[in-house]
Amino acid sequence: MARAYLTEVRITDFGPYVTKLILPLDGKVKDGAITPDTFSVYVRRLDRFGKQLMVQKFRSFDPNVPKDMVESRGFLTVTGAYPSDLQGNRLEESDVVTLTIKHGPRIFLASETGQDGPFNYFINTVHTITQVKPFEDEKETVTGLVFDTKIGRRIPDIDGWINSISSFEECPLRYGYFAPQGPGEKKPLVIWLHGAGEGGRDVVAAYAGNKVVALSTPEVQAFFGEGGAYILAPQTETFWMDSGTGSIEANGKTKYGPALKACIDEFIRNNPSIDPDRVYIGGDSNGGFMTVRMILDYPDFFAAAFPVCEALPDKCISDEELLKIRNLPVWFTAAKTDTLVPPAEYAEPTYKRLLALGNKNVHFSYWDKIEDLHGLADPVDGKPYEYFGHFSWIPLFNNDCDFDYDGSKVVCGGKEVSVFQWLAMQKRGG
Repeated sequence: MARAYLTEVRITDFGPYVTKLILPLDGKVKDGAITPDTFSVYVRRLDRFGKQLMVQKFRSFDPNVPKDMVESRGFLTVTGAYPSDLQGNRLEESDVVTLTIKHGPRIFLASETGQDGPFNYFINTVHTITQVKPFEDEKETVTGLVFDTKIGRRIPDIDGWINSISSFEECPLRYGYFAPQGPGEKKPLVIWLHGAGEGGRDVVAAYAGNKVVALSTPEVQAFFGEGGAYILAPQTETFWMDSGTGSIEANGKTKYGPALKACIDEFIRNNPSIDPDRVYIGGDSNGGFMTVRMILDYPDFFAAAFPVCEALPDKCISDEELLKIRNLPVWFTAAKTDTLVPPAEYAEPTYKRLLALGNKNVHFSYWDKIEDLHGLADPVDGKPYEYFGHFSWIPLFNNDCDFDYDGSKVVCGGKEVSVFQWLAMQKRGG
């Protein structure tokens, strides 16, 4: 008989991953009655329609992840098992059991996203959870359970996020947003612009394909005061770096400028508690390109910018354009190991030109390499896991960026600050 289960997905440093399977039982079990080897877990990763097994080449910059076309199915590793409620919270005794699943940047079978051409999107994962060892519940010895019917997927990290679309007739943009619930009449707005892989039509990917939801956590929201901050994450159907061909173009131009500005303006009109003097913009890679493009095109609109591994070639920025932002607070983030968007051709010369123009509030967290600083990925050869150098949004979302180009700590208002603390202190015309 088919039995039902629930999945829990968390938005990690390396994307959305299945981290828990939640199994309703017929009788109550005590903590310790079920162990990680009580069940085996087999997963099939299906396309977005839930019909076909994905057969694809996994896009990964990790040499230990297969690059060949492979069927997306196999066994997952169970790392823990305990009685719980239906949200996966541990209890001493319950008729629900949660299995925790091993996940990480090299365990692609636990990933909850796939690729449709250049874009990432949430897929359908189907698990077969088979009992391989007996256990005791409150009534009897239990054997032979099989769970193979998923009845729901929890993504607690996106709680509070809402999807919508702008009304700009020429080019409406889908977007996700987070509205703070704290007190206060005026609250800042933080705009995040996704990278190339998070475009397309699955708008959740714009804020959950990477750990953009970190911006809505209580820890980051607290930097913006008791009221918190609005977060807006628009999405393009192609790329921010598309000037009209439908492809990525390195010419410094975009067709999305008016559409994005209209989306932002409409969002502010619809949310009158937003402080128009505290509108911040940031983004990674393709979105980093668009961040710099927007502050050049609308230099008097934003209070500050925080481009990450930004992809607007410095050679495409004129002296006249840069003069417009010589007083705008800007914090760049990139890594020396980024071979996809080499900072020496992008962020580094732009940063130095702004310094030369006298910008006294421009900063650059220039990482030697991008490593797992928080023990969230398995070490390799006893050393912290090293990500591809382009992934400098990882330390950003972990609020690890607190140093400048010369390695010194960034100081603002007489105290050392991280990038989000600094951001919250900026005000247009301030």
